[in-house]
Amino acid sequence: MICSTTAEGLRYAVLKEGKRAAYCALSINCGTRVENVLKTSSRGGHYPSGTAHFVEHALFKGTARHSAQEINGYLEKLGGELNAYTTKEEIVLHSTVLSEDLRKAADLLFELATEPLFPDGEVQKEKTVILEEIASYKDSPADDIYDRFESMLFEGHPLCGTILGTAASVKGLEAENLREYVREFFVPSRMAMALVSPLEEAQMALMVEELSREYFRSGVQTLKPGMTDAEAGNANPGAEPVYASLPATLALPNLFDKTINRHTHQANCILGSTAPSLYREQERIAASLMANILGGPASNSILNSLLREKNGWVYNVECNYTQYADTGMMAVSFGCDRERLDDCISAIYGELERLRDCPMDEDALAAAKKQLKGQLAIASDNGESQALSMGKSLLVFGRVYDDETICRQIDAVTPQDIQASARAIFAPDRLSKLVYL
Repeated sequence: MICSTTAEGLRYAVLKEGKRAAYCALSINCGTRVENVLKTSSRGGHYPSGTAHFVEHALFKGTARHSAQEINGYLEKLGGELNAYTTKEEIVLHSTVLSEDLRKAADLLFELATEPLFPDGEVQKEKTVILEEIASYKDSPADDIYDRFESMLFEGHPLCGTILGTAASVKGLEAENLREYVREFFVPSRMAMALVSPLEEAQMALMVEELSREYFRSGVQTLKPGMTDAEAGNANPGAEPVYASLPATLALPNLFDKTINRHTHQANCILGSTAPSLYREQERIAASLMANILGGPASNSILNSLLREKNGWVYNVECNYTQYADTGMMAVSFGCDRERLDDCISAIYGELERLRDCPMDEDALAAAKKQLKGQLAIASDNGESQALSMGKSLLVFGRVYDDETICRQIDAVTPQDIQASARAIFAPDRLSKLVYL
C-alpha cells in the first residue's frame, strides 16, 4: 500500500488487490455536524439541517463538463456503478468499475466534487425527492427511533442533527446554499482518495497526483475567491488529520426514559449511552469487541442467543457502536410484540449487569476475538468496503492501519477491559431509553 499526500494537500492511499474490479472512494470531512443545527452561527443561519445530504444528492445534477443525464450513465455504460452517502462527519463519493476504467471513475469523482453547478431547476426537483425520502423514513420505526434516540442523547451538541434534515429545513434550501457549502468544505485539505485495484500501486499513485494537480490548480476549482493556499491547507500537506482538532470527548450524555405512542403493530425499543470517541484508541477497541459480543451480527451473540434463539421474543436485536471524533454512542435496539417488551428489557438489563459485574472467561473472550478478527478479515476481502475504510482512516488518523495492527489491538483486550467498558458505557445511571408503541 502507498499512503501519501499530494502537493495540493489531498491525502490518498492506493492498494494493489483483486482480479478485474477496481474501487474508488473520495471522502470529504464535513457532513451533518458542520451544519447550523444549534442555530448559533454568526453567519446568519447558513447551512440549515439537511444541507450536507442535499449537497450529496445534487452533486450528480450537472457539472461544468457533463449534464445530469451524462453523469448518471457514464460509468453504468462501462458496467460500473456510481454512488454516494452522507454521515454526520463525511460525504463520500464512490464507484466500482473494471480496472481498465479506474482513471475514468476517479476523474469523475474529482469532477463531481470540484465542478458542481447545482442548476436551480435540478435542485428544485431533487428537493421533492428528498422530501419524499424524509416522509418514507418515518414509515420505518426501527430506523426512525435510532435517529431520534441519537438526537436526544446529543441534544445541545452539533451531533444532534439528523442527516436528512427536516421537511421545513429542506424546503428552505436553495442552490446558493449548496454552492457555498461546497466552496467552504470541498477543499483538498478536507479530502481523502482511496483506490483498490489490480493495477500497480505506483501507477495508481501517479493517477491521483495528476488528477489532484488538474482539479485543484485549475481555474474551476471550488476554493473560495481570495482563499490562500495556506487557508486551503495546500501549503501544509503533512498536517494532522482534520478531525484531530476537535475536543476529546463529550462530557455527559443527556439522560431520558421516554415512551412515544406511534400506533405501530409492534414495540420498538432502543437503550444506550455515549461511548469512546475515535481517538480513545484502547477504550474504542475494547468497546467494539464488547458490542460484537453483546449484539453483533452473528447468531451466537449474547442478546441474539437469549432473545431470539432461546425465547423467540424478537426477530432481530442489535448492539451498534457509532464512533465520532469527539464522542460515540453504543445502543441496543430491538422490535418485539408489545406484550414481550418488559421481558426483553429485563433480559437485556440482566446481561448488561453481568458484563459489569463479572469479567469474561478467558476462553470465551479468546473465541470472541477470533470471531471479530474473522469478520474483519472477510470484510477486507470486499474491495468496496476496503476503499471506504481506507478513506475514513486517512481522514481520521492520517494513515491506514494494516490488518496485523488491528489484530494486535484486538488481542491486547483483557477481560478487565471488557468489564471496564461495560461499567463505563452501560452504568445504570448513564443509560437512556426510548420506546415506540
